Amino acid sequence: MARDARTTTVVTGLGLVTPVGDDEHTFWAGLCAGRSAARRCAELAGLPADFACRADGTDLDEAVGGRAGWRMARFVKMALVAARRAVADAGLRPESWDGGRVGVVLGVGVGGVPVLVDNVRRLDESGPQAVSPLLAPMMMPNAAAGEIAIDLRAHGPSLAPATACASGATALATAHDLLAAGHCDIVVAGGAESVLTPLVVAAFAQLGALSTRTGDPAGASRPFAPDRDGFVLGEGAAVLVLERAGHAAARGARTRAVLAGSGSATDAHHPTAPDPAGRGARRAAEAALASAGWDARQVDHVNAHGTATRLNDAMEAALITGLYPHRPSVTAPKGVLGHTLAAGGAIEAAATVLTLEHGLVPPVANLDAPPAEWDIDCVTEQPRRQAVRRAVSHSFGFGGHNVVLAFERLRHADR
Repeated sequence: MARDARTTTVVTGLGLVTPVGDDEHTFWAGLCAGRSAARRCAELAGLPADFACRADGTDLDEAVGGRAGWRMARFVKMALVAARRAVADAGLRPESWDGGRVGVVLGVGVGGVPVLVDNVRRLDESGPQAVSPLLAPMMMPNAAAGEIAIDLRAHGPSLAPATACASGATALATAHDLLAAGHCDIVVAGGAESVLTPLVVAAFAQLGALSTRTGDPAGASRPFAPDRDGFVLGEGAAVLVLERAGHAAARGARTRAVLAGSGSATDAHHPTAPDPAGRGARRAAEAALASAGWDARQVDHVNAHGTATRLNDAMEAALITGLYPHRPSVTAPKGVLGHTLAAGGAIEAAATVLTLEHGLVPPVANLDAPPAEWDIDCVTEQPRRQAVRRAVSHSFGFGGHNVVLAFERLRHADR
């Protein structure tokens, strides 16, 4: 189907900060290796889950540079570094672009909780004069979008969607809408999260959401496995540069993939548990397919939300079986990366773009086979060579948020 260059959204750049690598090639190699990045963390000692997936491959202060980093929480630094890398990958120069036509949409679910916890301690121990005057701007979730806009001289819309673990995907869907409506020529979009603190880990543990395999951190995140017992917390950021196809073509940009469609829907069921029937997730997927102009049977690959929790994986397996009966290949990056919360949808979108480019589907870590009653084709043990033309990426979040993104590989004639 021919696409209108005025309304088609293309991906021209990727930038990453993840537990398995901060450049595209290391990240991709880590995903394809299928080994979990989870390890014990000294600051989590004594908690029901004393391990996590840290993204510590980059000295963030050095990468941010200058004095600006002192006013940024860790999640903001991750987002800014990923954004700069994405813009560079797209071959763009902020000093020469029309900033009024550039938007920023950066999803963050929680924000600067570590900074807040530190300042609560200061308040208790030393009184109000010890609280940082920068606490408010450092902890607010929209700080990442604001700092990226400042750094990149982006004067178009700047938004910070918070749809929990779907936030990064919501950001990309929102960016897609801004471009389709003609409000921007370029949108820098993605997600970031860094909340590896005892308070947050204890909260998720009390909720019963975390794996408690303290004797085997690397084996703890087990998406779609019969013996899965919860997710492993991670941190990171991913940013994609999205452009209107005509704008990208006019400047001779490399087009990495088409964001062909997106869909969102809400369970309106429970604050933390998904609708077991998956009705909201299915509506989001069907909306994404309709937006892309696809039939469900045209989907070659599913990048699953795959948290390794009992409820999510059962719901998602039923969704995949019911909507995609032709058994497209399925992967779930959280087995390797842990659950990076708001960053997850954006990191997994980047992984989906790389699957389209490489014709390779990464395996699900720690999975031999899904339960026999689930008729889904999970890739296990080794990456699978597959010429993927069309793929969807699922993202679901607390509050019942469901977002599905549809990505397509360009044929040679379309480039």
